[in-house]
Amino acid sequence: MGMVSEFKEFAVKGNLVDLAVGFIMGGAFATVVSSLVNDIIMPVVGKFMGGVDFASMYYNLTDTEYASLSEAQEAGAAVITYGVFINALISFIIVAFVMFMIIKNMNKLKKAEEEEPAAPPANEVLLAEIRDLLARQNAKI
Repeated sequence: MGMVSEFKEFAVKGNLVDLAVGFIMGGAFATVVSSLVNDIIMPVVGKFMGGVDFASMYYNLTDTEYASLSEAQEAGAAVITYGVFINALISFIIVAFVMFMIIKNMNKLKKAEEEEPAAPPANEVLLAEIRDLLARQNAKI
């Protein structure tokens, strides 16, 4: 088998396609969660904390004072944007929790499948019926 045909076989296997779909869905999910955190959750949290905008929270490492984060960044000042980090951390926690719930439910389904007794093969069922019929016929004699 040539290298090209081996690669074709590898590329069209279900696992690789499933992995690609998973990456695409994961990227889309991360975008949705990021928007949820930045556009819905954090403004509500900021409102309850006195109107704080977490995305604009930063620590200036220089001696020069700046009115805003964007002004400091435009000036090229060294800043630690801990508000953006807080947003990213909350996004990570949400994604990790959702993934945990998905994996937990998948494991539960897998375990339930493993615990189901497997049906005996059809030929064994047929042989058992024949045995039972023969046993009843012998009991009548």
